[in-house]
Amino acid sequence: METKETAETVERVILVGVQTNETNQDFQYSLKELAQLTETANGEVVGELTQKRDRADSRTFLGKGKMEELVSLVDELEVDTVIFNQGLTPGQTKNIQKILLDEVKVIDRIQLILDIFAMRAKSREGKLQVELAQLQYLMPRLAGQGVNLSRLGGGIGTRGPGETKLETDRRHIRDQITDIKRDLAETEKHRSRAREQRKESGTFQIGLMGYTNAGKSTLLNKLTQADTYEENQLFATLDPLTRKLLLPSGMMVTLTDTVGFIQDLPTQLIESFKSTLEETKNVDLLLHVVDASAENMAGHEKTVIQLLKELGMETIPMITIYNKKDLVEDPFYPSLFPNVVISANDPEDIELLLSEIMSKMKELMVPYRIEIEVTQGEKLVRLKRETLVDSEEYDEEKNVYVVKGYAKAGSKWNGENQTS
Repeated sequence: METKETAETVERVILVGVQTNETNQDFQYSLKELAQLTETANGEVVGELTQKRDRADSRTFLGKGKMEELVSLVDELEVDTVIFNQGLTPGQTKNIQKILLDEVKVIDRIQLILDIFAMRAKSREGKLQVELAQLQYLMPRLAGQGVNLSRLGGGIGTRGPGETKLETDRRHIRDQITDIKRDLAETEKHRSRAREQRKESGTFQIGLMGYTNAGKSTLLNKLTQADTYEENQLFATLDPLTRKLLLPSGMMVTLTDTVGFIQDLPTQLIESFKSTLEETKNVDLLLHVVDASAENMAGHEKTVIQLLKELGMETIPMITIYNKKDLVEDPFYPSLFPNVVISANDPEDIELLLSEIMSKMKELMVPYRIEIEVTQGEKLVRLKRETLVDSEEYDEEKNVYVVKGYAKAGSKWNGENQTS
């Protein structure tokens, strides 16, 4: 079936970047990532223009000479869209647009990421969150968006809310923002209730986090046999997914996948996706998935750790999973601990990971010793499902099962029927 994405014509794009205080390596990687994002949004990179400056020009981002060079390149390469690697101010967008005239669309990295999120959102909640982020981002920029939204009729940077909505006056957009926030608050109530139920039931909750395209969805599928969208793409998964995971010991826990992080993730998105990220905020254990074969692996790790701090999640216990070890060519030296180095496609590695998860869980839980009457078979089944059972022995003298294991702090199993 032909989707909107495949039906759209591929736009010819020039990428523009200004290197200020980054290293050459970081700057080049950032541009390479921008090219990947552009391709994800159905654009073809036909040119690149870079400049080294102490800081970006406050009026036009680029210096005067480079701006003239950009005008010539746009003309020569018959470009549809110019994408800037950093966020542009409303004034910069307006000034650049004026110089490039009406034939070309001017967008920045943030707008591009928002655009891809609009393409990827599947659930109603996901779509609302992206629309909210886009409206909040574009609201102060409406004055400079006329060309982008009406003349060129869609394409990169204009997906989501749509042209007509953004051409209407600010008051109407403010009303829309209010409506979306109201809808999202309702959805969050349902999500919050489900979270509370899981908490009250004493279910151990695990969250998956990581840079986009680190392999979180693949891992979720291998661990839980869930059928989630799995693709070698940036932001392949957008909607949070909570699945049950049966550990080898027989204990049932939950595993929640979240949206992938990326360098310079727009603050509007973090704000809009707060309720989604709340799913992971209350977990007992975080699995930080890292693509061990990524060119800028250290940068990916830094981005995720920084975002975890911003979200107030840095104190949650964490295991770092270095994934895609089969694609690593040079000797590999992990920098985050505790960790496990795996390939999500290797069944033995999945077993190793499950073993590591259970070891970490034991550190976080409270040990217990419970005697269960032989007539209480149902209780024994429940104990295995709700706690991490380490051993189970039959005591002939007492005619009871002696079960040792670990339960969540505050669990009903901690205080019940304990004997030394």
